[in-house]
Amino acid sequence: MAYVPQDVLDRLAALEREVRQLRGRAQMRPALNQVLNGDVVIGEGGRLIAEAPNGNRIFMTGQTPAGDWAVGIARPTDGLAALTVGDEDASGAGQMIRMWNRDQGVRDVIVMDDAYSDRFLGRPWMPIGLYPTARQSYTGTTYDTAWWGASPAHNAVAVIVIFTYAGTGGGQVKVSATPSGGITRTLAEYDVAANTWTQRTIEAPLDGVEFLQTVVWDVSHRAKTSGQNVETRMYRAYTRNTFTADEAPDVPVRTAATVAAAGAVVTAEADEGV
Repeated sequence: MAYVPQDVLDRLAALEREVRQLRGRAQMRPALNQVLNGDVVIGEGGRLIAEAPNGNRIFMTGQTPAGDWAVGIARPTDGLAALTVGDEDASGAGQMIRMWNRDQGVRDVIVMDDAYSDRFLGRPWMPIGLYPTARQSYTGTTYDTAWWGASPAHNAVAVIVIFTYAGTGGGQVKVSATPSGGITRTLAEYDVAANTWTQRTIEAPLDGVEFLQTVVWDVSHRAKTSGQNVETRMYRAYTRNTFTADEAPDVPVRTAATVAAAGAVVTAEADEGV
């Protein structure tokens, strides 16, 4: 056998070990359980999905099968939505934020913004504080206030249901709303037949009103015949979300100063962690 110096054999063995290490590292995948720097981008219709051990989807973000872009958080016990941003049915509801109930029999939204009005709360519906005055029952022939109240605007559409009784000659009812610092707007004015109860439902978008702006509500009535009584009773009064795009209220007139002040409030709240 030819003589081979020991150092050459050692060097060959070392080279073989290095080749094996390089082959192994070339096939190794880095751990994908951390992002230490930079962004993770999922685009072109991709989605990020997290599932519970039972297979229920508990988190999703990206493009839905219906073509909308959404974020969804579900409860692991049943996989039903708990909080969603965007509509998975792509119904064009303006990328709404929705909080869902836990009732598996009847799925419903308990908190949401408005589908067709960008500035208002959708649900829950909020009551309008209207209170009776001493002229709730009244014999005058000029308008006087039967019900009055002032409350901040939460939802986009006002709903007021009232009953009025008028004596001989009939009567009239007028419902109006006045935003703080704004102009009084008559929402309804109508006649009431004599010697009978008349029900009327007034539904009106809050045109020109900002979210949480105070609105003064007035329900006035009068008798058409002097000395005859007119009485108005409140059945219910609340604000609700819009049902159609036609119900979306007109946007208020906003000056540069108003917009700047609103932006300053939002910035201050963000700085305070609100």
